[in-house]
Amino acid sequence: MQTPNRRLFSLVLAAALGAAVLPAQAAPNEVVIGYQDMVLPWRYAQETQAVEKATGYKISYRKLGSGAEITRALASGAIHIGEAGSSPFAAALSQGVPIQIFWVADNIHNAEALVVRNGSNAKTLADLKGKKIGIPYVSTSHFHALVALQAAGVNPKDVKVLNLRPPEILAAWERGDIDAAFVWDPVLAKIKQNGQVLTTSGDIALKTGKATFDALAVRTDFAKANDAFLAQFVKVLAEADKRYTSNTAAWTPQSPEVKAVAKWSGAEVATVPDSLKLYAFITPAEQASPKWLGGGKSSVVSQSLAATAQFLQTQGSVQQVLPDYSVGVNDSWVRRAAQ
Repeated sequence: MQTPNRRLFSLVLAAALGAAVLPAQAAPNEVVIGYQDMVLPWRYAQETQAVEKATGYKISYRKLGSGAEITRALASGAIHIGEAGSSPFAAALSQGVPIQIFWVADNIHNAEALVVRNGSNAKTLADLKGKKIGIPYVSTSHFHALVALQAAGVNPKDVKVLNLRPPEILAAWERGDIDAAFVWDPVLAKIKQNGQVLTTSGDIALKTGKATFDALAVRTDFAKANDAFLAQFVKVLAEADKRYTSNTAAWTPQSPEVKAVAKWSGAEVATVPDSLKLYAFITPAEQASPKWLGGGKSSVVSQSLAATAQFLQTQGSVQQVLPDYSVGVNDSWVRRAAQ
């Protein structure tokens, strides 16, 4: 593992926190939302301006390259709401970033996978010794890659893990600079064309009990001042998921929904339907239960964040683990949406 890169993340995040002493500056009824290249149903809501129509707010969307970039932007106040995986949120909360996770965008399941290049002669996790693997640091893929290696009895130090964002993974893959990668769509779909899936996040969760998820989090100061907005926003998110789950067959490459997902995520239109099927989307009622956001310290989300932070600490990615991660989990808006 590349300790200097991990230290760099901590230093940059610490600097961002230093800049976040003052609340995020925004005009009334304006919000900046940071998102990634994830293939999710609510991209259609972004395309149709459903959030603007439901809330009356001016929405500015900012696409960022990784979960680490999202959490740094949240820490500095550059964005008010951010979309990232459970691993970067666990790291951010451990560093003291003032955020609350309020919506589980998906259960990652099989939407993230470890792919080995054709011709790499790697058929098992043990075969990855000495190989170069591209992984976005402090991501859910990073977390699950290390979990998988350790579960297989492979010392992560025997693998050359390179800290690459998804677009950089694709470029390195096309150049032949890496032997494997652990990533999500749309890059995952592209590298599968010249590689084989060795394992997925779903497989790893089943074998180890350590699941991962993607979520949305809001700065605490913004949440306090914009309760009604967040209640409406969650309803829009829920409606977008329901639009997909209630009629999956309608989401074809020719549909406006799939075209919107492709546009906002950067995925190829033809790959979007299969990519969406890799995720599991969760209703507000389920999210409000202890299975996800509800239940305080014992909630699945809080427990998952704690387990992830503990693991990241062993890797040197975070310096401390909080006694209770429910301080960064808020189920109030999903409870209202479930009524």
